[in-house]
Amino acid sequence: MPRNPRGAERGERKMALVLRGELRLSVGKSAVQAAHAAVMLVEQARRRDESGMAEWLAQGQKKIALVVGTLDEMVDIERRARARGIAVVWVEDAGFTEVAPGTRTCLGLGPALASELDPITGSLPLL
Repeated sequence: MPRNPRGAERGERKMALVLRGELRLSVGKSAVQAAHAAVMLVEQARRRDESGMAEWLAQGQKKIALVVGTLDEMVDIERRARARGIAVVWVEDAGFTEVAPGTRTCLGLGPALASELDPITGSLPLL
């Protein structure tokens, strides 16, 4: 695969935001949890100076919101992503509105090459 001048592999990059369906979060709460995950991933990438971040930004910052049924499914996705070297963050809610404090609501992955993310998240339904 070709590389750009900063060393990142070229190809479509995206971020996957995986929400926990069993919690039955409101639309607004789901949006906020996904936004938290996206910001956390960007901040993590900036701290690590990841070369793929510039590529993702230049491509329009693609994000996809997905849903799984249970926390166990999210943990399995996290394990598979980490095994591939994909950046991972967890959003744990403060507990002021819909869920108890510390509840894991969203798993953020990436930004990563779509070819790396799709085997992990490609079969998940859209939010």
